[in-house]
Amino acid sequence: MCLLDGVLSWDNTRILCSALSHQASDNPLRRDGRLHAICGIEYAAQAMALHGALAVEKTRPQPRLGYLASIRDLACRVPYLDAVEGDLVVEAERLLDEGSRVIYCFALSGAQGVVMSGRAAVVLEA
Repeated sequence: MCLLDGVLSWDNTRILCSALSHQASDNPLRRDGRLHAICGIEYAAQAMALHGALAVEKTRPQPRLGYLASIRDLACRVPYLDAVEGDLVVEAERLLDEGSRVIYCFALSGAQGVVMSGRAAVVLEA
């Protein structure tokens, strides 16, 4: 399942992606016709994984598998993502990279501003 539509920009520490899938009636994360805000974590996780793949492309032949270990300081400012008009912009910034552990902060924004933010710890396979 790919929820992101494109990469707007990226560098060694940050990625900015866009998505319209939050408005799709066939979004696989919808329940009872709605897309709960907590599903924004999956959007952020996909942006982090994409950033990891792009950032290591030149240094490793294959990106490593990663597992979401924890979410901290999560703030959901809307109850449902499907209510966000226009593009959903997903930003992830790598704060720490210790080889087998990576920490990102992330934010999802829409026309009304930031709708979700938090930090995520990812454990990478050796």
